[in-house]
Amino acid sequence: MGKTGHIAFTGKQQGFTLVEIAIVIAIIGLLIGGVLKGQQMITNTKLKRIELDSTGIKMAMLSYQDRYRQLPGDDYRASERFSLYTDGVNDPAPADIDGDGDSIIDGNWLISPNTESANLWKHLRASGLIDGSGDDDTQPINAYGGKIGLRDGSLEIYGPVVIFGLIDGPIAKALETRLDDTVPSSGRIQSDLNATLMDGAAASSAGANYSDSSRYFVAFKL
Repeated sequence: MGKTGHIAFTGKQQGFTLVEIAIVIAIIGLLIGGVLKGQQMITNTKLKRIELDSTGIKMAMLSYQDRYRQLPGDDYRASERFSLYTDGVNDPAPADIDGDGDSIIDGNWLISPNTESANLWKHLRASGLIDGSGDDDTQPINAYGGKIGLRDGSLEIYGPVVIFGLIDGPIAKALETRLDDTVPSSGRIQSDLNATLMDGAAASSAGANYSDSSRYFVAFKL
């Protein structure tokens, strides 16, 4: 240390050689490639999760119908069918748990309590076909953070339809490409922007093509 109190450096300072710089650049490239590959794997996993959720709900619906000859939610004998509703402990009124048996699941996909689209989740849980308690009508959450719901008919799809909320445009497009016709307003998969009812009316705002900057409610025909 010199008299001034500063550290005195000795010897020559050396920079990176071209070989060392090349190695660093190669490592950075590998890291970036790994991150991108990892992101692609995550996206593919989420896509498969949506496909599997759609198939799983369909199988649960068919299993319930095969077992009880009724659609879950629409089942007019649910209040007497499951011991949960007849054990004498906080039993729901039949009007709060039974459907009307008309083979149509009434109600909005974003559920209101005691509607058939809400009781559908209770009936499936009470029957053991999906996890949870038979007094729970909480809607499942999909891989992209939106709700999963079910109703009769949506956009121009007829019959039971499962709807996935808040799906990013590129993901909706990928689902269409893998499973349908790539068009938001036709086929067994249809979508709309910022919709809440997703009822029997044609898509009002999706347009002819998916936008990468938008989010969609995506309906799958079961």
